[in-house]
Amino acid sequence: MAASCRLISRLAVVTGGGSGIGRAVCQRFAAEGASVVVADISEGSANQTLESLPRDHRGQEHMAVAVDVSSRESVEKLVTSIQRRYFQPPSVCVSAAGITQDEFLLKMEEADFDRVIQVNLKGTFLLTQAVSKALVASGSPKGSIITVGSIVGKVGNLGQINYSASKAGVEGLTRTAAKELSRFGIRCNCVLPGFITTPMTEKVPEKVISKITSMVPMGRMGEPAEVADVCAFLASDDSRYITGVSVEVTGGLFIG
Repeated sequence: MAASCRLISRLAVVTGGGSGIGRAVCQRFAAEGASVVVADISEGSANQTLESLPRDHRGQEHMAVAVDVSSRESVEKLVTSIQRRYFQPPSVCVSAAGITQDEFLLKMEEADFDRVIQVNLKGTFLLTQAVSKALVASGSPKGSIITVGSIVGKVGNLGQINYSASKAGVEGLTRTAAKELSRFGIRCNCVLPGFITTPMTEKVPEKVISKITSMVPMGRMGEPAEVADVCAFLASDDSRYITGVSVEVTGGLFIG
């Protein structure tokens, strides 16, 4: 559980909040005092996360919303419904929605390439744009946008040409957004998880997992909560002079 309450009276939206890293981020933010909007393509999963969130601080009010991040209409509806409910835009935004459709370059279907780019990269763009537009329009003095990339976006990974391209794109998007939005008091940073135990990695065969684990200097997979801890730091004023960076949460994997 969080040791501090750095996010009291903040409003945060987290896409992909129904499972894995997104769920852990929602839980950590709520523990630190934020009101959390859990957004996920699966309304059922979002509601499960919602039920797990602490409400220990005065004025904390959470909600769950279904969203398809690859659809502009759906993302804009999400931001509108948040403003209707809370009378303000979210000042913290985490793009944790992501998918994989793994296949080797020589065999990959175009549709599988497109889908991963649409969710992971375009989805991050649509959410970042919608939230920052709302923040600028409201004259809000500050905001923190956190994108979720991947160490794979930096080093590549067999069978993940679409995923690694999408995550490399997220890093470039984040750095540019940081340059453009700084003058409005909005910071944009990217978290690069390594191999984390989530529903996404559950599909990976056991022998592959042990091979990966042997490559990690810290000798184990990461936990979603360990990524959430970094997101909480980036969401809070503890990182108020940090923008445009990528923080690796990998246990030292691909350290160089």
